[in-house]
Amino acid sequence: MKTVPQTCEQCFEEFSTALEDLSIYVNRAKKIGLTEAQARELIINFEVAHELALKVITKYFEKQKKGPFSGSRDLTVEAFHAELIDDGKAWLDIVIDRIQYNPVYAIDTQEKFIHNIQNNYFRLLERFEDTMGKKLNE
Repeated sequence: MKTVPQTCEQCFEEFSTALEDLSIYVNRAKKIGLTEAQARELIINFEVAHELALKVITKYFEKQKKGPFSGSRDLTVEAFHAELIDDGKAWLDIVIDRIQYNPVYAIDTQEKFIHNIQNNYFRLLERFEDTMGKKLNE
């Protein structure tokens, strides 16, 4: 059976739900800290939210007949130029941190990654939600 492709608005709804889920972990971490399992869940929820944000951006550009893009870096740069995101460097830092956090590598980056999620990246995703919500309602 053939499935109907998701619209940009449907992807945005999924992203908003994922961001709500992520906010639970971020708020818990700030209030009482996280167990090791909760820290992993925070990272997983962040990665899901980030992937869905990239999917929203991709769908938005498809609607405008732009793309395809070769990867998340190119997509991020184009999103910055289109003013969908307000801090291109910080969004590229997300891509780099996600690559470095990959469990395939022996570098222990979890603590730094969690710190960045709580103190930088979560706010970037919230601002993206606000900006994208306005764009979709235009």
